[in-house]
Amino acid sequence: MTLTSKALAPIVAAALASTALPATAETVIRLSTYVNEADIRYDGFVHFAELVSEKTGGSVKVEIFPSATLHGWSEGVDAVQGGVSDMSWIPADERLPCYRVTSLYPVAIDLENQVALDAGYAALVKDEAAKVNLVPVFNSNYSYDQEWWFEDGIEDLGKLDGKLVRSIGPLVSLMIETWGGQPVFVAPKEVFQSAERGVVDGINMGVATYSSWKLWDVMPYMVNANLFYGNINYMMNLDKFNSMSADEQAAVMAAASETETWLKPRYEDWVDQRVGNAVMKGGGAAVSIPQDQRMALIDSVQGTWDKEVDAACGGDLAGDIRALFASHAP
Repeated sequence: MTLTSKALAPIVAAALASTALPATAETVIRLSTYVNEADIRYDGFVHFAELVSEKTGGSVKVEIFPSATLHGWSEGVDAVQGGVSDMSWIPADERLPCYRVTSLYPVAIDLENQVALDAGYAALVKDEAAKVNLVPVFNSNYSYDQEWWFEDGIEDLGKLDGKLVRSIGPLVSLMIETWGGQPVFVAPKEVFQSAERGVVDGINMGVATYSSWKLWDVMPYMVNANLFYGNINYMMNLDKFNSMSADEQAAVMAAASETETWLKPRYEDWVDQRVGNAVMKGGGAAVSIPQDQRMALIDSVQGTWDKEVDAACGGDLAGDIRALFASHAP
């Protein structure tokens, strides 16, 4: 049977339409982050979203919600478990006891191979995350820039003399208390007003977040102490992750890893530029403490914190985490 041109027309049109139209995403990942669009890390999430789309042929789409628009700082686990977001930063939550006490850790490390270090850490906390229906996907860069600010110069970070200092979690609270201060929890978006109104005398925060929220204007004196391993992990709802095909799962994880490598030098340069601009043009100051003082500050809390880690993680996992840090010692 010979088809006429009239009969062929709808078949050809359908074929052209199927090749010309972009694929509709079968899976949408709602990614929640506290960073705002002025932050270089936002560019990292955009890069991640582009890679996911590219690697999955458009079947998976990442939608980015910056500036904690979906939920507050402490609500990451609830938000991901409840479907408010599909992937989010995960704070020091008691449902993740080992992650809670190791995602920020008092230790000196060499950041040259940070991507591999972060991947090793995420692998060690993966089983605990799975128990609360989460899977680690994206590692943050907290190790590089978690520092301290005050309105005026401070002679010794280890002598806070009753100062109220913003804390982001249990380890930082221990540090502040050990050094004679009083920890105060303040969410990132509320730090500017808290500092401006005298609610806090000092701030512990990442340089990138500090710069993005324009906090150099209210507390311009930075102490660069370099006291932490930090990895506030972005985790995804495990059921949502498992609903994707094996190829899509692999694509999402590969996109995350490639983005971490892409972002690391850009992030570090961006942080350095913000500190430099604050010092050179904004009346800020940045002081690095000597190495012996750095190690003394770490030692002042490490023994106490290791007991917390042993209790929360169990001896074997705690030992594996410490061995990982030791393998990246300076």
